[in-house]
Amino acid sequence: MPEMPAAAPTRPALKLTHEGALTMLAAALAKANELGVPQNINIVDEGGNLVAFVRMDGARLLSRETSLSKAITAASHRQPSGRLNPVDAPNLQHAAGQRLTNLVGGLPIIVDGQCLGGIGVGSGTGEQDVEVARAGLRAIGAQDQTP
Repeated sequence: MPEMPAAAPTRPALKLTHEGALTMLAAALAKANELGVPQNINIVDEGGNLVAFVRMDGARLLSRETSLSKAITAASHRQPSGRLNPVDAPNLQHAAGQRLTNLVGGLPIIVDGQCLGGIGVGSGTGEQDVEVARAGLRAIGAQDQTP
């Protein structure tokens, strides 16, 4: 039997930089200001680790937590938040320590086919949250996905 080639022990991967996260944050802030909606904006890396965050003056306090969950959900599932199967969502939320959510407003950060993390926005309507998140994606040329 012929020998199978050994799998490479490493692979190249794109990473979201702090500068990239701040660029996204600035664009999202500008869109929130344009809409007149104070927002909580979280940006996480591919592992769900917080890279950048802002709570705008007047943003809802508890939206700080939901916007982080939106970002983590988008990063971990590599799709917009709000797409979890409603039947499975409660079990997934419980199993993940309440870090996942089915609320809209989280988008994955996908560049060249690789998921670099997620952006989650909360304090407006779901539509406003998505609009602000999309502004962040556009700022770095990330792929957009329709929620």
